[in-house]
Amino acid sequence: MAKSAAFGVVHLGTSFGVGYALTGNLAIAGAITLVEPLCNTVAHYFFDRWWERRQPAAGPATTPAPVPAPQPA
Repeated sequence: MAKSAAFGVVHLGTSFGVGYALTGNLAIAGAITLVEPLCNTVAHYFFDRWWERRQPAAGPATTPAPVPAPQPA
């Protein structure tokens, strides 16, 4: 958990730095820092829903039939 929290701080710092470097405006950089993670969180939710729908339904476990060995001629 500590690693995730530390990465969150790094992510926010990076987002703010990039926003400020691109705009030169502290207010816009701050807005980007808050809006970007929110948008990613919402996108991640919908991505997870899409991902789960495309996974095949779990059915009974089956083992494929063995492939017969080639017979000598």
